[in-house]
Amino acid sequence: MDGIRVITCDIFGTTVDWYTGVAEQVAKLLPDVDAGSFTSQWREKYLPSMANVREGRRDWAYLDALHRESLDELLARHGLDPDEDTRGRLVRAWHRLPAWPDSVPGLAQLSGRYTTAALSNGGFALLTNLVKAAHLPFDCILSAELARNYKPDASVYRTAARLLDVEPGEVLMVAAHGWDLDGARAAGLRTAFVERPEEKGPDHPADRAEDVTADLSAGSFTELAELLSRG
Repeated sequence: MDGIRVITCDIFGTTVDWYTGVAEQVAKLLPDVDAGSFTSQWREKYLPSMANVREGRRDWAYLDALHRESLDELLARHGLDPDEDTRGRLVRAWHRLPAWPDSVPGLAQLSGRYTTAALSNGGFALLTNLVKAAHLPFDCILSAELARNYKPDASVYRTAARLLDVEPGEVLMVAAHGWDLDGARAAGLRTAFVERPEEKGPDHPADRAEDVTADLSAGSFTELAELLSRG
């Protein structure tokens, strides 16, 4: 890990618990549905919706707009027709998610030695609200919105390196998803996998260290900080 100057971190699932956070808010706003199942179905539309943008099948749209389109499709499938206020509050559920217990202390350790940045497909406003609410000690926020593209496209990772005035090889991308790390590695970044077994809830398996290619693997941000402190 010699030469690392910047640590960029994925947010949804890696740094915060999207499943628990969204499901709890769905349960309050849509009391007649299985909140866990609804949340999982909504998340399943996440990667395909961004692929439509990356692959030119639709114009650029930030993540709140994609979440709203996916939500409207899912509500129609379930025969639900909540009012506009409820739909807006559901979309904003992704703006307030709980941090994993190790995220804040681990990031604080890392920021003592490196520049730390959130690098997420979330829109800039979403990430600003989320990082503030979860008290995540990042030095800066780098939304995919700045590249007008979505991970795992190389342009997102390279935009992050360019904005922080470092070479891609001086950036360590941290994520709990193999697809994210594959994209970062293809863009020339170094990679670290943080395992989150509970990321997708009780009924869907999360990525495992043995199935992911990365320069480093850890079970938490605090463990990652300890590994990096050893040089």
